[in-house]
Amino acid sequence: MIVDCAAYVDGKREEADPRPESLRRWSSACDDAFDGATGTTSTAANDADFVWLGLRNPSEEMLGEVGDALGFEGVSPAELLAPHARPVLSLDGPTLQLVVRTARYDDDAESIVLGEMTVLVGPRSVVSIRHGQASPLADLRALLERDPERMARGPMEVLTAIVGKVIADYSPALDGFEADAVEMERDVFSDTRDQPIRRVYKLKQEVRQLLVAIDSLQDPLNRLIRVLGPSLAPEVLADLSEAADQLDRAVVRTQSLSGLLDAALTASLAQISVQQNEDMRKISAWVAMAAVPTLVAGIYGMNFDTFPELQWTYSYPIVLAVMAGIVALMYRAFRRSGWF
Repeated sequence: MIVDCAAYVDGKREEADPRPESLRRWSSACDDAFDGATGTTSTAANDADFVWLGLRNPSEEMLGEVGDALGFEGVSPAELLAPHARPVLSLDGPTLQLVVRTARYDDDAESIVLGEMTVLVGPRSVVSIRHGQASPLADLRALLERDPERMARGPMEVLTAIVGKVIADYSPALDGFEADAVEMERDVFSDTRDQPIRRVYKLKQEVRQLLVAIDSLQDPLNRLIRVLGPSLAPEVLADLSEAADQLDRAVVRTQSLSGLLDAALTASLAQISVQQNEDMRKISAWVAMAAVPTLVAGIYGMNFDTFPELQWTYSYPIVLAVMAGIVALMYRAFRRSGWF
């Protein structure tokens, strides 16, 4: 579906017709200024004038029409719609294609919800394609439109702003992870016997999934800066470099969170081992105490006619008292040694 479509002439928004015949006017960097509201051409255009089309979960047919209208050569709609496990940067030909992974943390399910943001940049056009709920661009577009000077820098400014928005949205996802990780860490060292092993493993898996998504963005982003940096406006390059620095901080933060979960997992396993050792000591102590009356009863149960004290009136209570005394002494010794 089409989320928004607008043309930007001298950095100012003009409503644009999203139909292919209207978008086709922006397929090349011509010298005519395009009036997006009327679909007509007028005076000489600024090289930074462009159209920005926002799509969400588009169909392959729609992408094909948009690509043909805007002259995106070598771009396959099927490949654009195919899920990407990692960010992708393509600088081949006149069309720049960047795929980044968006992230949103579902606190109830304690899981990361990853999506995709694909940005196609031509000489006079930007197409943003969002899959998933994370990183909506409506607020970003409104922010850019309030600064015509910034928008007048052209399509690369929009690309930089989108990348910065996606990277900035990693922080709330990490905040959710950290809150649950701290809560889980308290459970590991609590006095209860239940250890959150499954929860730790699940959080570890989710953090690993997020780390793969954002860590792999570093190479495409650095390559984008290295290849296109000399041709970009200083302000755009500065914003792109700031986004790269922000990504580095997010990666370090995610790695730190992963290390915290590793330590929590190790501590939880150690706690389980300690609990098992305590249980084994208690079981061993009870078995040792039960062995005394079992031994005595076994000896007297051999039914020898000449066994001493069999005919004595007080032999039975005395034997019971002796067994109870021995068991009591053993229990006291085990208590002192911490086995109970």
